Amino acid sequence: MSLSKFSKNKINVDLEHRQFSERWMIDYLFVEFNATATCLICKEKVAVLKEHNLRHHYTTKHAEQYARYEGEERERRVAQLRKDLSLQQSCFQRAIRESDAAGGASYARCSLSCWVKENITKKECCFYVEDGREGICMCGYPKVQHTDEAIKPEEFMGEQWDPHRHIREAPTDAYGDISFGGIGQKTSKYIRVSSNTRVDLLYQLMTEQWKLHPPNLLISVTGGAKNFYMKTHLKDKFRRGLIKVAQSTGAWILTGGTHTGVMKHVGMAVRDYTLSSSSLEGQIVTIGVATWGVIHNREALVHPEGRFPAHYYLDEQGQGRLSCLDVNHSHFLLVDDGTNGHYGAEIELRGHLEKLISDQPLGQKESGVKIPVVCVVLDGGPGTLNTIYSSMMNGTPCVILEGSGRVADVIAHVAGLPLSKVTLALIHRLMKKFFGEEFESFSELKIIEWTKKIQDIIRMPELLTVFRIDEEKNCDLDVAILQAFLKASRSSCNMGKQNRERQLELAVAWNRVDIAESEIFTEESQWNSSDLHQAMFSALVGNKSDFVRLLLENGVCIRQFLKEEDTLLELYTHLPSCLFLRKLAKRAPAGSKIALSDVAVEVRHLLGSFTQLIYRPAPPAQHRTEATSFDISVTLPSKGSGLEIPCFEAEKAPDTVWDPGRDLFLWSVIQNKRELAEIAWEECSDCIAAALAASKILKKLAQEGGDNGEEAESMRELASHYEKQAIGVFSECHTCDEQRAQKLLTRASPSWGGATSLRLALEADDKSFIAHSGVQALLTQIWCGELAVDNPQWKLPLCMLFFPLIYTGFLAFRRDEAMRREAERTEEEKLVMDSVIGFCKDDRKKSNDGDEPPKSHVCPLNCWTRMAGLFTCPQVKFYWNIASYFGFLWLFAVVLMMDFQPTPSWREILLYVWLTSLVCEEVRQLFHDSDGFGLQKKAKMYIKDVWNILDVLSIILFIAGLACRLQTNETVFYVGKVVLCIDFIIFCLRLMAIFTISRTLGPKIIIVRRMMMDLFFFMFLLSIWVVAYGVAKQGILIQNEERFNWIVRGAVYEPYLVIFGSLPASIDNTQFSMDSCSVNATDPLKPKCPVLNEDNVPVFPEWLTIIMLCVYLLFANILLLNLLIAIFNYTFTEVQDNTDAIWKFQRYELIKEYHSRPSLPPPFILLSHIYLLITHVFLRRPSQKHKQFRQELSQSEEEELLSWESFMKDNYLASLKQDKSQSVEHRIQDTAEKVGTMSELLEREHEMGSAGMVKRLTRLEEQVCQTARALQWIMDALKSQNFKSKEEAPLMACAFKSIVSEPAESGGEDQEKEKTHHFYARQHRYTGSTLKRFPVPEEKVPWEVEFTLYQPPVYNHQEAKDSDTSALDSHRNPAGRTGIKGRGALKSLGPNHIVDPVITRTEGGVLEFLALWDQAEGCWKFPGGPAKSGENLPDRLKTTLGVKLYQQIKGKMESGAKEVFKGYVDDSRNTDNAWVETTVVTVHVDWRSILAGNGSKMGSMSEQLQWHEVSSKIAMCPYQKEALRLVAQLHHINF
Repeated sequence: MSLSKFSKNKINVDLEHRQFSERWMIDYLFVEFNATATCLICKEKVAVLKEHNLRHHYTTKHAEQYARYEGEERERRVAQLRKDLSLQQSCFQRAIRESDAAGGASYARCSLSCWVKENITKKECCFYVEDGREGICMCGYPKVQHTDEAIKPEEFMGEQWDPHRHIREAPTDAYGDISFGGIGQKTSKYIRVSSNTRVDLLYQLMTEQWKLHPPNLLISVTGGAKNFYMKTHLKDKFRRGLIKVAQSTGAWILTGGTHTGVMKHVGMAVRDYTLSSSSLEGQIVTIGVATWGVIHNREALVHPEGRFPAHYYLDEQGQGRLSCLDVNHSHFLLVDDGTNGHYGAEIELRGHLEKLISDQPLGQKESGVKIPVVCVVLDGGPGTLNTIYSSMMNGTPCVILEGSGRVADVIAHVAGLPLSKVTLALIHRLMKKFFGEEFESFSELKIIEWTKKIQDIIRMPELLTVFRIDEEKNCDLDVAILQAFLKASRSSCNMGKQNRERQLELAVAWNRVDIAESEIFTEESQWNSSDLHQAMFSALVGNKSDFVRLLLENGVCIRQFLKEEDTLLELYTHLPSCLFLRKLAKRAPAGSKIALSDVAVEVRHLLGSFTQLIYRPAPPAQHRTEATSFDISVTLPSKGSGLEIPCFEAEKAPDTVWDPGRDLFLWSVIQNKRELAEIAWEECSDCIAAALAASKILKKLAQEGGDNGEEAESMRELASHYEKQAIGVFSECHTCDEQRAQKLLTRASPSWGGATSLRLALEADDKSFIAHSGVQALLTQIWCGELAVDNPQWKLPLCMLFFPLIYTGFLAFRRDEAMRREAERTEEEKLVMDSVIGFCKDDRKKSNDGDEPPKSHVCPLNCWTRMAGLFTCPQVKFYWNIASYFGFLWLFAVVLMMDFQPTPSWREILLYVWLTSLVCEEVRQLFHDSDGFGLQKKAKMYIKDVWNILDVLSIILFIAGLACRLQTNETVFYVGKVVLCIDFIIFCLRLMAIFTISRTLGPKIIIVRRMMMDLFFFMFLLSIWVVAYGVAKQGILIQNEERFNWIVRGAVYEPYLVIFGSLPASIDNTQFSMDSCSVNATDPLKPKCPVLNEDNVPVFPEWLTIIMLCVYLLFANILLLNLLIAIFNYTFTEVQDNTDAIWKFQRYELIKEYHSRPSLPPPFILLSHIYLLITHVFLRRPSQKHKQFRQELSQSEEEELLSWESFMKDNYLASLKQDKSQSVEHRIQDTAEKVGTMSELLEREHEMGSAGMVKRLTRLEEQVCQTARALQWIMDALKSQNFKSKEEAPLMACAFKSIVSEPAESGGEDQEKEKTHHFYARQHRYTGSTLKRFPVPEEKVPWEVEFTLYQPPVYNHQEAKDSDTSALDSHRNPAGRTGIKGRGALKSLGPNHIVDPVITRTEGGVLEFLALWDQAEGCWKFPGGPAKSGENLPDRLKTTLGVKLYQQIKGKMESGAKEVFKGYVDDSRNTDNAWVETTVVTVHVDWRSILAGNGSKMGSMSEQLQWHEVSSKIAMCPYQKEALRLVAQLHHINF
């Protein structure tokens, strides 16, 4: 029993003292893992956590190799060794997890197989028809790969092969995991799908079956499908930028999936990232969408039940016309159209998949933001140009890499030119230059089509971004990719607040603070706090601390963000998996949502029962439906007036405050998120209490979560960090103002359940904080009570004996010093006022006569208060109790030695009364609960104190001895005296408690306690040797000893005495005597004789017993005793550094005990106990709380103190930042970054130098060419005037004009000013049909320009009388060619007239107009349409507004309408022979009076009508937006 108790004490002391020191990691290269010291070099573990063991291991094994590393070099070595150890441990843990997950993986495969069989199909040919090659079907597959039904089909006999009819769906037979072998054994997911598969099923497969997290960005990489050359620097930029944007934003990369062309470059980028990254969490999702029929070695992927894994080998040499899969892609969608060897089957499905993903919501909250899609283009041919054109027409931004070749370079060279300069001849030259020999196979019609598409592409500069490696602003591809989408969204029609928030939401999802700083939070942007709340929520939930800090710097107000209770509840709902969430789930009722009341209860459990609930508790069940909104208190903090909510029933709810900084900090701490918690702590007003509360919560969570594990270790590290933060801020406060700093320690913090900072530090076991000089100064002040701190110690005993000395000024009181300081301060203020304000003598005299002297805030001490201050001083109480305790021991000793009679004497009765007073005091201490812990908590705290245990033990023994002493039986009477004598020993040991207050002896008591623990364990080790030798000796010497007492003496007692020099005589025959023993053990007072021979001489082997004695003395007396001395020496050295902090920490309890103790010492303390019993039990008066340990401040004092604390916190953080910036490590890092920047600038300067030279030569060549043409023109002009020369004119050779694209920004304005031809009337497809227009480049639009290849199709949506093609030539579009003939979707040939009324009003000083939403076009339009001749309003407006409103507005139009525009409209329905012409008229109305006259009734389409501000930000078609601009000019407002 005692051994287990000693073991428990030993464990507690080890946890308290034998903690791993941080300097051991640098000095001895050890790190603590799972409470065990592990060597960073050899990975060996040291069982006993002692510095000696670590030093010995390092000195003997590694010192020779690592002693030469010192300072920062040694720290870098240690950091690298720690990283290697962490990586190794993570590998072991991963292996264990993989083993445990084997069963789960099998279930997942079965689930995937069932889902695939139900939803995914492939395509196969069901009708074998040879294509002219023997044994090869029209589908491309050989005959042997067809089923018997396909070779001899009965239902298709006599038919021609048709892919739409003779290719059918079948369950897919290729899916699972694909292993590529090689280094790393990379495994990817794959599946064979039909080209007609629903894309929503594919998205479900990727997100639910493959467990891919939905992307924050989709990067579609397209370009050359064949291998192409790319410059090394551009290739590095592409790979690094692509991976950076994918890794930082959580993007999916979508490619063709094969090991050729641009897909190969993407795969190599992923490979480089995988090799350089040691974390599997940052895996890049690279999805390859390839055609199944062109995959080489695809037979290895086929299995009806799936392959897990399928072994696939890269065989580039034997692939022929086929392609191999790229080994670096993570997922493959293999699209099957039923054919073999035909490329392009995946294009349509890939486009649909990209469209579906782009329609998915971004993130978890319904903010309306969709997943963005960006197209990245490298190289490419005609197919890539079609992809770019389709993407940009669908609103997808594209990033072109200049220098990658072919189509990408063609577009990059014309991107910055005016549209008029992008001619057929220019495109012809560029394609010839960049396509080389491939250009010869292009027809002229194809070049015309491509020119038209390139012109349409550069018409949309907001969707086109050219990445030029020689431009400084686009030095990184990842920035260019993200800027491309932001640029597209900025230039969209919606330029208002919603669009800015959408951009910010994307930047948060991408976690790109640099993009947000440069592109969103610009100097021109103005943000309200409410505009940033959605982004703030996403950043907090996503643990994006950099974004949280950026948002706070740009206007987010925490008070406004957490103003609504639902926001905080939503944050707790989105807590990641952590220990606090699991504890909260157990506490909350099953099936119910998390309530703040549950959070409050759990936080109180973590902080301690002495605190109040920080949120209002949940109402009773009968009130829950009526008062659910009162889960959280709405009492405003100190700066606002509180709104008190009535309590439920008659129970008073605890006071709670609304503190948003506290709420955010607490939410971050319980997740163990260090960066978020640090930012939130900086926003806390009560920062010291918050840091200490965080330390308590984290230590409690680490304890309940188990001491082992990385999470618990990180919690303890974070708790230590916040203890240091609290110390730092308090040091700053204490340096500035000691009194205010001490007030911070004892003020009750409303934000943390009314707990004080001092109490929180004690409960969190923050010894370093308690050991701070400021905290100790407060404790010393409380210890001295009303007496001054600087009184000499010898004066107190004199005043205790001769108390009249206190009236002579012999002792200094704090109040006297305070009065003296206040008088001095008042005198100084008076002198300053007199020196500043010059009064005349009369006024001064009048002022002096009339003014009363200033009243002092400190009252002087009288005789009674001085005496009360002396005897209520905890230090004086302590001295009286010491004297009383010595008197008790003296009386106890006198009774035991001199006056212990059968009948108790007056001394013994006095002793019993004295002990009764001690018992009463212990009971009072147990039930005295000034901090509100509760009896159970108080009892636990009482038992944890070793001195209290000694008190209880001594009292119990005294009661037991007294009970035996009062018996008449002499034996029992004597037993009672023995028990009391033993009790006297314990009472004497209790005397050591008086030394704990001493600064000199107090730490030594702690060392003694540690040494006692070491001694107990040493005795256990020593007992092994004692018992081993004693039993062996006793067995050799004595034959069958049956007396138990002599067995113990021989086996234990005598061997123990040998250690101290008492050598036994029984082992030496020369000293044997028959008188010293009993032969047959008949004499109970003598030991039994050893085995004797006939001559009565011992027969035991004397040589053996002597050797055993020598060996025993060698180990026990020399080895073990010296080991004990070494242990004591090591313990003293180890504990000496920490004893001061531990003593200061334990000093608090002693000071608090004597502060609350009655003034009278025992036995007179019984009078105080009787008084307390009467007042508290019978009169039921509440106990007074100690203001020295806890004080409630008024609202004004609270505000002033917290403001000062926040100011000191800012100073502390500024000093930390300055120290960090001046540290050697930071300077080295800063220098390294500058060197890297300079190196990159020099490299870029070299590249730009050569590129600049090429540009200058090209411009010089252009100027020479222009000069040559000008001279040629002069020569021609002179010849026309019949001027002749003696010599023939030289031939002017015009140099080839190189086209160099300028930045898009410089040419953008010229392009806007340039007059272009109609655009919408020349779109690729005619609206409402699948018919393609004939491509008409910009220069071929006018009818005057010859276009011999122009052969447009004829299209009439509905056949009519004028459908005869002979009548088409009589109607010609005045704006030029459109690429299609006929009437199209219009009603008649020639002009089709419409009327667009612009109805405006003034509402709130803002000009608004009436707009109608067009669902088909996706934009707002004027409520116009065809009108009868002479009418100003279209007929459709009558249906929209109603007849009465229509008539009133019609009257307004007839009287005050103004014509804004009349003429041709660039409409997508226009053809060469039919077009739209409009008349835009405007009228300003008083809408309220019109509605009042109409009874506020509108037509059937009134819900689609809305009033909008006249602004350029509204989404409208171009010609109507231009008309709206003219309307704004009429009303003299900015557009």
